[in-house]
Formats: sequence, C-alpha cells, structure tokens
Amino acid sequence: MASIEEFDPLHTSVPATKIEVTVSCRNLLDVDTFSKSDPVAVLYVQGIGTKEWREFGRTEVIENTLNPDFVRKFVLDYFFEEKQNLRFDVYNVDSRSSNISKHSFLGQTFCTLGEIIGSAGARLERVLSGIPGKKCGNIIFTAEELSNCRDIATMQLCANKLDKKDFFGKSDPFLVFYRSNEDGTFTICHKTEVIKNTLNPVWQPFTIPVRALCNGDYDRTVKVDVYDWDRDGSHDFIGEFTTSYRELSRGQSQFNVYEVLNPKKKGRKKKYVNSGTVTLLSFKVESECTFVDFIRGGTQLNFTVAIDFTASNGNPAQPTSLHYMSPYQMNAYAMALKAVGEIIQDYDSDKLFPAYGFGAKIPPDGKVSHAFPLNTDCENANCVGIEGVLEAYYECLRTVQLYGPTNFAPVINQVAQCAADVTDGSQYFVLLMITDGVISDMVQTKEAVVNASSLPMSVIIVGVGPAEFDAMEELDGDEVRVSSKGRAAERDIVQFVPFRDYIDRSGNQVLSMARLAKDVLAEIPEQLLSFMKSRGIEPRPALSNSPAAHITVHL
Repeated sequence: MASIEEFDPLHTSVPATKIEVTVSCRNLLDVDTFSKSDPVAVLYVQGIGTKEWREFGRTEVIENTLNPDFVRKFVLDYFFEEKQNLRFDVYNVDSRSSNISKHSFLGQTFCTLGEIIGSAGARLERVLSGIPGKKCGNIIFTAEELSNCRDIATMQLCANKLDKKDFFGKSDPFLVFYRSNEDGTFTICHKTEVIKNTLNPVWQPFTIPVRALCNGDYDRTVKVDVYDWDRDGSHDFIGEFTTSYRELSRGQSQFNVYEVLNPKKKGRKKKYVNSGTVTLLSFKVESECTFVDFIRGGTQLNFTVAIDFTASNGNPAQPTSLHYMSPYQMNAYAMALKAVGEIIQDYDSDKLFPAYGFGAKIPPDGKVSHAFPLNTDCENANCVGIEGVLEAYYECLRTVQLYGPTNFAPVINQVAQCAADVTDGSQYFVLLMITDGVISDMVQTKEAVVNASSLPMSVIIVGVGPAEFDAMEELDGDEVRVSSKGRAAERDIVQFVPFRDYIDRSGNQVLSMARLAKDVLAEIPEQLLSFMKSRGIEPRPALSNSPAAHITVHL
C-alpha cells in the first residue's frame, strides 16, 4: 500500500472509465447443412507493447441465425492515451466443447477501442474476413460509457472526541481514504486537509470521482484512516473505520456515524471503547460530462505536427544524426510522431493532418522558415494519414538545409489561429512538437502559450536526443502556471517529455512508443474538458445512428 506521504492527488491512478461494447453481425456465412449457423463472437485483447493476443471474453451462442444481435456485452477499461488493440473472431458452434478451435471459423476483424468510440454515434461497422474467396459478412460494434463512471461524489465529514496525540496541544487530525482492490490490498484515493489543534475537527467538503472511491462497485469496502499530523512526516495513527459507497450515499443518518478504532489499543486495554467518532455531515452525487460524451457528440480532435529541422540534429546522412533514416529502424522523430499520431487519428474523421517543419532553409531561395509545410504546399499543409506525414517528413529531409534557430512561437501561433476560428466545442486542436534542443524564442513562446490557453488546443512537446531540456519544464504548467507579461495562462495546455525516458533498453520499439504515447496523451482528455467547462460548453447529443452516419471500413 502506498504511504500517505507518497499520495499525489494530481497524479493518482483513477480506474479507467468503463466502456460497454455491444456486438451484432449481418450476413454471416452459412456453414450448417440443415439449418443456419449458430454464431458466437470472441474478443481478444493485446497487451501494451506486445504482439500477444489473449482471450478477453465471449458472447452467448445464438442458434440458427446469420444476423445475430448478441445480448452479452464486453465491458472494457478505456484509456484514451493507449492504443487498445482488439480482435473479434466469429465462430459457428458445432459442439459443446469450450475449446474454440473445435468450432468452425466464420471470420474476424481488427480494430481499436478508440476507433469504436471515435466513430459517428460510437458505432463502427467492419467487414469480416479470413476465409479466402468467401464473403464473411459484417460485424457491428456500438460503445457506451457506463453511467457510474461519470458520477462525482461530494461529501463533508467531522469528528468528535478524537484521541489526544500531541504533548503540548490537542491533535492535528486528517483523514485518508483507501479503495479496496480485488486482491484484498488497498489503494489510497483521497487525503483531507489537516485541521490544527482540535479533537473535534470539521473538514472542508471535497469531491471525488465515484470510480476512484469504489471502481463502480457500490458495496466494495472503503477504508478510512484517521491520523494526527506531525511536521516530520511521522504522522500518528489515531484509528480507522470502514464503510462503502452504498452506505455513504445514504447521507447524514445514524448509519453514517463511525467509531474510530485503534486495533493495538483495543488489544491492550480491556475498557477501550473507541478513539472517537467520525460523522458524515453531507453527501451528494452529480453526473459530470466526460471526454467520451464530447467524442460521441461529434467533437473532432485535429492533430498537427511540427518537426525541428535545426542543424543541431546533425547531418541526416550520418548515422549519428537524430534525423538519420536507417533502413532497419525508425529514428526518434518518426517513432514519436507515429506513437502519438496513431492514437489521435482514431478521433479525427478525415484523417488529414497538417504537418510543418521549423528551423530550416527551404527551397527555392534558401530562406529560413519556422513554419513550412512538410508537403511543400503552402496552400494546403494536410498529409493523408500518419503514413502520409512520415512520407512528407522523409522527403523533406532530402530537400531542406538544416539550420536554425529553434523558434516555437510561429507554429504555436499558426495552430492557435485555426483554433480561434472554432471555439464552439466541435473541434479541439492538438499540436505535437518534436525537438532536439533549447528554445531560442522562450519569451515569444511563453506569450504564444498564454494566448493559446484560452483556445481549444493543447501542445505536446517531445524532446529527442541527449540535450538538457530544463527550459522546457517551464512551459509544462503542472507545477507553476506559465505566465507572460504578468498574465498567467488560463489553463495548463503544455505537456513536455524527453523521449529518452521511455526508450526500452532491450530495443523494443513498439514498447518504447506505447510508453511515450501513454504518458504524453494522458492529460489531453482533462485539458479538453477544462476548456469546455471554462466556456460552459455541453456535449452535443450522441450522433445519430442513421445509415448515413455509419462508418464502414473494408479490410
């Protein structure tokens, strides 16, 4: 169990939101002689950074149909920042054997959970394949977020007659909440403020996602420890009690007055009753809009890439260069671009990505540019898909001269201009900047970030190579909000990471990319929500499931 000193409310792990996936099939192969097929769908998931598939679950078997609508659903933990690869196999059940290989294969398809959620109306239709020369029919997925994932609980507690722990005064009490896990361990999920010098504290009301408190299981044990705060961090344990979300949700009542018990004292003292009581003063639950609500309502993520072409990267023809194009493996720029882009593209319906370079002399006149389109088309910087961006990047390396300085502000301002045109919540812009070194225009970049913080956009900066990136940390407002000319950024919109922290030592590029994407994209859903909340924008209703809104992808 994490110690109470290690708990960081900003970076604590909240269980994923849960997505329920429903499966239907149409026009399946008929492989039974005297009747129609008896289909079952099997879901396989892939571990992060591995190629191994493991079975996640199966639907029920529906007899004698080629158009099954399966009732049993798959409930998956959803992480925006991970590429969650899924494989669906459909079989005709021929016997009672639970060994799936004993049954007739009807077809399969591959997709990501993000593709299902990012499709119009969270409905994705795919063509089944896998049997040469045969039309295997279609498979249809719909996704829905489980409702208890969006609930936020607000509660207030007080205590009475707690044990006195301080020699010269009373106690300085605070509460620590723990969620119980499946294996019997506990995970810290909230810590109240300290109330100084009292045995009868009243703590401020606090809010916590219901899934952080109980992971959606209303009867799961919630353990609460009561401590006396000490300056040196060796907080004295006063006692503990247990409850559950269901009990807390009853609100203020005789059921929500808890005896604080100290097991050691109980074992030592025959007349021990308790170490005080804790009372729930108020409890309310509200449903919050989530990232998934906005995506289902049609909000598109617009992804823009900007790549550093300054001379400090080294001559691209030399293997020591960060831009070196090896025939055997991708360079760090390509890996960072592919890792982040492959996840975001699931939430962008047109798959057209503007891509820019900065810090190079460009043809025909050799002028230095800090925002030139990689595809050389000044009217339209869009590349088709992430592969299109990579192709344009490789082509650019052959035609431009690496130069300098490293100016970030022009590209940030360019994307901000686009974001300023669409502030109704229908689009959110994500700019990925990949660089090898120190920013030359920090003053202008800070101003650009402060201006952009009021717009629907986020900036991800990935540092590649061995340079010191201390200056970049200034832009990442996790600790101190960026400011310019006395004006603080409205929101924290910058996430900076050095790629070297994610490189797998065994040389597994897939794992390196998965680790990088997981970290740099983790803040995007919250940043999108913070913009929407600041502007009072509600999600639109989920897009229609009319035939026009369906997305069919032929494999």
